[in-house]
Amino acid sequence: MTTELQLGDATVTLLRTRLPDLATRIVAALTAEVPAYRNALAGSLATTITSAVTLALGGFLRLVGGSSSDLSADGLSMAPVLTGAYELGRGEARGGRTMEALLTAYRVGAREAWREFSRTALETGVQAVGMARFAELVFAYIDGLSAASAAGHADELATTGRVRERHLNRLALGIISGERLDRLVGRAERAGWHPPTTFSAVLVPGAHAERALAALDDRTLRVDDELPDLDENEPADMSVLLVADAAGRRRPAILRSLADHDAYVGPPKPWAQARVSYLRALRARRLGLPTERGACDTESHLPALVVAADPSALADLRTQALAPLADLRPTTAHRLTETLRAWLLHQGRRDDIAAALHIHPQTVRYRVSQLREYFGAEFDAPENIAALTVALLIPPAAVVATGTSDPNEV
Repeated sequence: MTTELQLGDATVTLLRTRLPDLATRIVAALTAEVPAYRNALAGSLATTITSAVTLALGGFLRLVGGSSSDLSADGLSMAPVLTGAYELGRGEARGGRTMEALLTAYRVGAREAWREFSRTALETGVQAVGMARFAELVFAYIDGLSAASAAGHADELATTGRVRERHLNRLALGIISGERLDRLVGRAERAGWHPPTTFSAVLVPGAHAERALAALDDRTLRVDDELPDLDENEPADMSVLLVADAAGRRRPAILRSLADHDAYVGPPKPWAQARVSYLRALRARRLGLPTERGACDTESHLPALVVAADPSALADLRTQALAPLADLRPTTAHRLTETLRAWLLHQGRRDDIAAALHIHPQTVRYRVSQLREYFGAEFDAPENIAALTVALLIPPAAVVATGTSDPNEV
């Protein structure tokens, strides 16, 4: 925009002498009228804002000091002022103040500046046509500064957001990798992040992570790459979501939000110890524990997880406990083993066993008679019942070598 404007040396000189007082009044108006600056301007920020206001006013006076004013073409005179406005926007973003607050500040500043500028112009005899053009130039100038500050504010938020996201990603990876507490606290501080009381690790296929994340607490952290403790049979495309405070009454709702995501949800643990939750979810997935509506809550499968903590010992126990069936044909041994497992879980209730195995109660009776024959007098012995119960608590297909027997990993 180009505006021909003849203010005259007298007007410009008088405006320049009044500039310090005007800057002070603008800062006072900001303090009184813009809540975001009410307390901030009591400290060192007051000097920064006063300097920014003085620079802006001085830039405007330089712009109108010649015979014409062109906000787009006069790059030499505008560059320092626009740079200052841009840096002001970045500083305000770093200070946690919104762009709305800064734009409000510009409006208040423009009002106070125009009051002084128009009064001075009238005192020095500027005519009505000149006053209209003067007003147009003042508010176009403020719009230019506002746009520069808005760009600075947005750029700072984008930069800060990317840096913070990197810090949070490293924090989440550190948590599930078992980093020391002091390192985790340091990462949290660098990210400006306040930890929740607990985290529950949720293991989901990578393709489901974005949709699952959208339904969870905004404090949820996410890890997509370099997941620790995976073996060569693990799919590469998996994500871990660390969900804040998924305990007590909140847990059922969180489990519902994970429905249909093939999610394995670890127990709530103190945030810095969420590796335990991650490892338990990982073990549940390896065991192929059943999901309910597309989500498996490991808290509902603790017996199976405990039994599978030492796969080698469990395999030895199965071999020992089922030795009386070892010489049978594989199909016969499998059929009797499944019957024995159902007999243990249903405490000998024939109808319940028949329903579970989809066979006739008389078939159950026949198979149990066979089992008594193969096991002999020890069949009903308490110690034999205990060994068989543990050995058959989870289906044989789920007994796989899943790692060490570290109790923190179950």
